[in-house]
Amino acid sequence: MHDMLDSAGHPDDSARASIKPATATSATYLNPVLDKDFPDPAVILADDGFYYAYATQTLRDGEWINIQVARSADLVSWDHLGDALPQKPDWARETQDFWAPSVIRDGSTYFIYYSATPDVCHVHARGHALAVATSTSPAGPFIDMGMPLLLGAGFEYIDPMAFDDPATGKHLLYWGSGFQPIKVQELGQDRLSFAPDSEPINLVWPNGRDGTFPRLIEASWLTLHDDHYYLFYSGDNCCGPDAHYGVMVARSKSATGPFETLEQAKGVPHSLILHKSERWLAPGHNCVIEGKAGQLWMLYHAIDVERPRQTQEDEINSRRILLLDRIEWDDGWPFIGTPSDEPRPVPAA
Repeated sequence: MHDMLDSAGHPDDSARASIKPATATSATYLNPVLDKDFPDPAVILADDGFYYAYATQTLRDGEWINIQVARSADLVSWDHLGDALPQKPDWARETQDFWAPSVIRDGSTYFIYYSATPDVCHVHARGHALAVATSTSPAGPFIDMGMPLLLGAGFEYIDPMAFDDPATGKHLLYWGSGFQPIKVQELGQDRLSFAPDSEPINLVWPNGRDGTFPRLIEASWLTLHDDHYYLFYSGDNCCGPDAHYGVMVARSKSATGPFETLEQAKGVPHSLILHKSERWLAPGHNCVIEGKAGQLWMLYHAIDVERPRQTQEDEINSRRILLLDRIEWDDGWPFIGTPSDEPRPVPAA
């Protein structure tokens, strides 16, 4: 793992159109599984038996899609369904800035938590916010609850992830960046507000004070596996000329910590479990889903170095597409390595 860092301590560096991945045989698949701009993916298995994946806003065929949604029966072949949030909230009518959705179901209602930039803020300087919208369908349309859940001056309140803790029954919301720790706070029973008297809990810190990787962490995703809670997170730069993203991990016996990072547990220079290859740059902002046969799979975005932008006018390394890899385990810790670039077995049915 030591050779994955450079001298500075950083990792080296048509709606509803059916989008099919290249496949070697009917029993294998090749990355990418969705060769379209689909950043910051989050996935659920809905009650109709389909997987639904949600992603950050994109410009497609000259029109903005606020929150992308796609559907799959097998995690490999995806149909792009369009916009899960076709109506912008009243407090963010003028912005084109909706990203990092996370969806959870409660009975017949689906809740989507997402990041957005308000049009005007009278309390803080313009910053970012966490928001909530609901729908009776996993495909949407989701309707915003009418106000931000959390709002700040910088970009601390981004990248939400909702999780129901089976041990305590609590509804939890994870978020964080802005060079701050990953945080968690208990949600109320309505999932539209925080539980009374609850406070944010700091879970994992960036290494900003000593300047080593990662200086910034974000994109948390929590998974319960065997007897540990695994907190996946990403850092540093997701995209652009200085893109050097990767996925890291920490684990705990509790959904609210304390968490031990892979770096702390193993005495290695960093906690990376997924990092770049020659073909795939800046893999990260993952989600984890249990396949129908019980295996754990990671969906994440990465930049194809052969096509790093959607149009020639776009910034370099701005086109982030959807990849899939199975999570392997070693001594109680997950790993992938680099994104797969050869045929791999499809998830078992």
